[in-house]
Amino acid sequence: MGWRNPKHNYRLSREWIESSPEEKDLGMLVDEKLNMSWQCALGAQKVNPVLGRIKRGVTSRSREVILPLYSTLMRPHLEYCIQFWGPQHKKDTKMLESVQSRAMKMIRGLEHLSYEDRLRELGLFSLEKRRLQGDLTAAFQYLKGPTGKLERDCLQGHGVTGQGVMALS
Repeated sequence: MGWRNPKHNYRLSREWIESSPEEKDLGMLVDEKLNMSWQCALGAQKVNPVLGRIKRGVTSRSREVILPLYSTLMRPHLEYCIQFWGPQHKKDTKMLESVQSRAMKMIRGLEHLSYEDRLRELGLFSLEKRRLQGDLTAAFQYLKGPTGKLERDCLQGHGVTGQGVMALS
């Protein structure tokens, strides 16, 4: 650790452990610079074959069939541990949103609509808005603390009113 320290070699019993520029743990890929672009690509890579199987194997294109398949088979891969590895670059966000867009385009009657209009018609949010919702929920849980109650004194001086509305100060 530290600015001038060299990278150290480590041993496990008598064998030397090689260093790696990236590690995978709990299904998440992290490189030495904490760049999460690989994780975004990995999420899209896992979902694309599933989307292909749905296109080839499911004859019905109704919203009652496609939406539950998307929600149970695809979206969990796109949102797994998203608070940790959320896309840092627009290209990553675009990659993930394009997968959801292609899935929503499969629904009969919505092919001609734009991505935003398809989401609105289906009552869904973009993955980016879902990430924001998850971030806000996590922040709220943190503020509630171990007591489970949102204490008024933890909000003072932070631009938040008691009703949960941001005050502009």
